[in-house]
Amino acid sequence: EWGHANVRANCLAPGLIRTDFSKAVWDDSDGNGSVVQALAANPLKRMGEPDDVAGAAIWLASAAGSYITGQTIAIDGGKLIGRVAA
Repeated sequence: EWGHANVRANCLAPGLIRTDFSKAVWDDSDGNGSVVQALAANPLKRMGEPDDVAGAAIWLASAAGSYITGQTIAIDGGKLIGRVAA
């Protein structure tokens, strides 16, 4: 609707990112193994860092992302497409 005015609308969809919000998952001080479970279906086998999300935002805001609109970009280490081994 606003493309003619060079307005783009995209969505960043982060997975497990090491922030205070997700600390209950990645801070395994209670020993329940929640971080191990969370990473089991993640092909990169690591948590994301805030810079991973920031990099995608900077890319979209830069000239390199100027022809991208209407997209949802998953920043989840591949979890969306990963499968848990049986």
